[in-house]
Amino acid sequence: MTAHTARQSSSWILLSLLAVDLTLMAGCSGKANSTRYSTSSTGSACYAKALPTVGEGGLAWGDTLSMARQKSLNNCIRYAGRSGGTPSTCKVVMAECKH
Repeated sequence: MTAHTARQSSSWILLSLLAVDLTLMAGCSGKANSTRYSTSSTGSACYAKALPTVGEGGLAWGDTLSMARQKSLNNCIRYAGRSGGTPSTCKVVMAECKH
């Protein structure tokens, strides 16, 4: 095996590993997004977003504005606690219904 052939083989292996790594990262990031926020279900017309002072917040959909606000607050408390934030400071910062 010549030095040129060895370099080509090494480059091919590195590119293959990079491609596999990027594919795995893309799959993991998609899963993370789906667990952080509730998606709109059929018929849910209202949504709300709650944020803590520090940490991750929560977005949620509901049939009523009150339901969406409560769900987003619950999500905020859960995610802020998991992310090392301050769950006790969660507040609903946005709440609307589709018209």
